[in-house]
Amino acid sequence: MGKKILVVDDALFMRRVIRKNLEGSGYQDIEEACSGEKALELFSREKPDLVLLDITMPGMSGLEVLEEIRKKDPAAKVIMCSAMGQEQMITNALMLGASDFIVKPFKADEFMKVVEYTLSS
Repeated sequence: MGKKILVVDDALFMRRVIRKNLEGSGYQDIEEACSGEKALELFSREKPDLVLLDITMPGMSGLEVLEEIRKKDPAAKVIMCSAMGQEQMITNALMLGASDFIVKPFKADEFMKVVEYTLSS
């Protein structure tokens, strides 16, 4: 599919679930980061077409990472991923420039609809 995607989540299990969904839809160029700091390093080096970013992580939060990404590239496409019950964080993320959000746990078809829509917009 030719799109580069960066998956950022401190949970290995969640990174694997996301990767499996992306690969199942034909995406092959997928980078992974387990921390905000690593995410910013990979974002600068790899210039992904899309970032899937967990909100709650140790160290830098997803919101802090989002702010830094938007400073580096105001046009960056970032989908925030959050657990149920984090509505205020989702609102904050959208105000900070997130493209969209996905609530975990998610259904594969809903997840891919958000990914496809964001990449095509």
